[in-house]
Amino acid sequence: MSWNVGQVVNLPVEEDEDDTRLDRWLKRKFHGLTQGQIEKAVRKGEVRIDGARAKSNTRVKAGQIVRVPPMAAPHGSGGDDEDERPRSRVKTSDADMIRSLVIYEDDRIIALNKPQGLAVQGGTGTTRHIDALSRALVDDTAEKPRLVHRLDRDTTGVLVLAKSAGVANQLGKLFRSRELDKIYWAVTLGVPHPQDGEIRGYMIKSAGPGGDKEKMRTAAQSEKGSVHAVTFYSVVQNAGRKAAWVALKPETGRTHQLRFHMAEVGCAIVGDRKYTCDREVPSGLADGLHLHARALRLPAAKGGKPIEIIADLPEHMKKTFDVLGFDERSTQNFFDFRRMRRPR
Repeated sequence: MSWNVGQVVNLPVEEDEDDTRLDRWLKRKFHGLTQGQIEKAVRKGEVRIDGARAKSNTRVKAGQIVRVPPMAAPHGSGGDDEDERPRSRVKTSDADMIRSLVIYEDDRIIALNKPQGLAVQGGTGTTRHIDALSRALVDDTAEKPRLVHRLDRDTTGVLVLAKSAGVANQLGKLFRSRELDKIYWAVTLGVPHPQDGEIRGYMIKSAGPGGDKEKMRTAAQSEKGSVHAVTFYSVVQNAGRKAAWVALKPETGRTHQLRFHMAEVGCAIVGDRKYTCDREVPSGLADGLHLHARALRLPAAKGGKPIEIIADLPEHMKKTFDVLGFDERSTQNFFDFRRMRRPR
């Protein structure tokens, strides 16, 4: 669909669009619209939901009516969802690479074992990323797979993409809720004490002169912009007091949450250059961030069974496991979180 310049339109939100962010909904409806255009129209109160002003991050609900003002998409532009671009635009080598990462697929989702160093989405100076390369995972007539959640560039492991907007919305709700299980494996400097526990508190993006705006810091509950984060953890094995293999379950999904929390308890994740501690790094460990999204369990659909997806460890973590004497086979039940969470 393209903008009808000079005419206000009122569009209903469909069932499979329920709980979508307004800015993403607009980009899907009107191909080529930019974030800047949306922010300007929202700020001026020209975009309304059921007659009320809204923000770009407002989540639209099925049955609501969205008033869209006349705006023209920039010539030659493309929004977030440039699904019309043919798969041939992905280089053959990149297409082969992204296909090799697939560890699970059905008629609704595709799951990848994301490697270290590959960004999930584009940004300043980043043009090679999973969001763009995912076109190669489907044929030319299919909708481009949609990201459901995120992993940091250097975090490895399970990453889920949806095959349609409706599935993306459903899974997005699950990831924001506590209705699915995620487990990460990390190698930490030192051993968390006690060996099983929880870390909770408020955090916020750093700001101010010299502050890294992409780094989280501790915050007070009353501080504007602060968010609450909860992580459950369990030490699986340890190498004396030098290092530990830790299973992590994030109850909330905040930016850099696991990395921040482990550094906060004085046991930073091996290879993390942003969130550090003053412990010495044991000799012989592999380079790279030692944080891996090991397993994900999605709740059962009607009449089905839960989907359990497990991602093999990356080579750099396998090497470190060997150096520290950790036995990956010593734990098989990835979804036994009884020690890692309170009863719901």
